[in-house]
Amino acid sequence: MLAGRYEVGRLIGSGATARVYRAFDVRLAREVAVKIYDRDAVALDQRRRLREMTIQGSISHPGVVALLDSGTESGRTYLVMQLVEGENVAERLLGGPMPLAEVTALAGGLAEALAHVHALRVVHRDLKPANVFLSADGPLIGDFGIAHALDATHITGTGLIPGTAAYLAPEQVSGEPAGPPADVYALGLILLECLTGEREYPGTMVEAAMARLTRPPRIPEDVPPSLAHA
Repeated sequence: MLAGRYEVGRLIGSGATARVYRAFDVRLAREVAVKIYDRDAVALDQRRRLREMTIQGSISHPGVVALLDSGTESGRTYLVMQLVEGENVAERLLGGPMPLAEVTALAGGLAEALAHVHALRVVHRDLKPANVFLSADGPLIGDFGIAHALDATHITGTGLIPGTAAYLAPEQVSGEPAGPPADVYALGLILLECLTGEREYPGTMVEAAMARLTRPPRIPEDVPPSLAHA
């Protein structure tokens, strides 16, 4: 029992510094997702966790996974979040490209959610298929672990480029600060991947970065103009 309230169940996801479990909130009798961070965190990681709590807790939108609670127990920080019943886009793409109508609906939902996030002067900085969840009510953006408030001090380690190589915008690859356009660029790459079933910039960090700086994304000729120029 976590915090005397959450019955932690099976593992449903994991990353470099944390694991996500399905859990049950006995106080409110509801299913939730609990993200538990590793104990051995350096000061930079601890500051990022506090930043994630602050940023995600400030966002209230049906297209963003809601932060419900947070705390520390036995030296581990945890976040309690809305449980999304459904797969993420990365899992969905294992079955191949998505139908045009589905991609169009996805584009609209994510664009609306991003517009709300950006209006709060927050940049996600790590938008990718694995961080977009597909629910019966529409797509949701999750994992604000390296999100940044535009008015705040940067806490990224020296020499590090935040984000996932395949979805970085050119300015991120060049080491420049990421603003809202970087999220929009990543969204475009996600939608392109949904249409083709292929990652536009595959390979290692260096390979993906070099390709980003030497050629624009290749958009199939049969993509409707309304989506190609969204």
